[in-house]
Amino acid sequence: MTDRRTVLKTSLLVPAAALLARPASAATGAKGIQMQIPCVVSTWPFGVAANKAAWAILSKGGRALDAVEAGVRIPEADLRNHTVGRAGYPDRDGHVTLDASIMDEHGNAGSVAAMEYIAHPISVARRVMEKTPHVMLAGEGATQFAVEQGFKKEELLTPESKKAWQEWLKTAKYKPEANIETRSYGLGVPGGAKNHDTIGMLAIDAKGNLSGACTTSGMAWKVRGRVGDSPIIGAGLYVDNDVGGATSTGVGEEVMRSVGSFLVVELMRQGRSPQDACKEAVQRILKKKPEAKMEQVGYLAINKKGEVGAWAIQKGFSYSLADKTAQDRVVPGEAFFEQTPGN
Repeated sequence: MTDRRTVLKTSLLVPAAALLARPASAATGAKGIQMQIPCVVSTWPFGVAANKAAWAILSKGGRALDAVEAGVRIPEADLRNHTVGRAGYPDRDGHVTLDASIMDEHGNAGSVAAMEYIAHPISVARRVMEKTPHVMLAGEGATQFAVEQGFKKEELLTPESKKAWQEWLKTAKYKPEANIETRSYGLGVPGGAKNHDTIGMLAIDAKGNLSGACTTSGMAWKVRGRVGDSPIIGAGLYVDNDVGGATSTGVGEEVMRSVGSFLVVELMRQGRSPQDACKEAVQRILKKKPEAKMEQVGYLAINKKGEVGAWAIQKGFSYSLADKTAQDRVVPGEAFFEQTPGN
């Protein structure tokens, strides 16, 4: 990666204390956004298309679990999206490996990690949840299970992804870049830091039940075998039907160290709003590891009443909303640090 594509320099960041004191934006309000139930929320602007697929199920009285699976399958199949699914960028050895997790209203969960050759990991994760006594399958075992369940085995390294990987090999330098999702699905200069991210989705159906899904191809050019937070229940995704749900995006290592999505839900259980809970979860990362301000982590949460909130380390994280009032709304998330344009 070239210098101009690296993460933000400290000099470009506004001091955290100054941003902690600022009022919440008019777009979100002090406690986030109130949705009308049924509803669905997801990370990043590419969540709009995913939400519409989920809303098609929710609007007809369908189950939240069916909605989140159908929703995140949209970016998984999108060849423009190099951070999720079949067009994801490979690891440093040229292998496309996918991670996903899913949870239903009963607390059931399923996930796959480092799975190759299967384009829709979220659907395999659901099969793990429903057809096995396990929560997670990984690597070759996950692929074998998927094939046994009737999923098509195929090469996932697309010509465009292969070209970008070959460009990266010229320098083979690795460093995460924040907020790539906002720049044309992560498309950019070949060999740049197009190395993550994720779609996380949370839905409440007409019966008031919650489910969630999270899927990613992980960080591009990662060390072979690396698994991020997305398939880890409690890290990349957590749902408690009595309280609410949360999902994360960004550098998964930071999320795993704090079991972030579980933390957000537990804070909501204690009475925090989704917005405040997400903010506290991000603060804990920064308190334990101040240098994480050079990275990006964002949390998105919804409680049982349909209140939605989000918070991130760096400005630039946004999320998508859908209910009967609108299905294409994108909202900027609050953050502790500003990011200069063009980074």
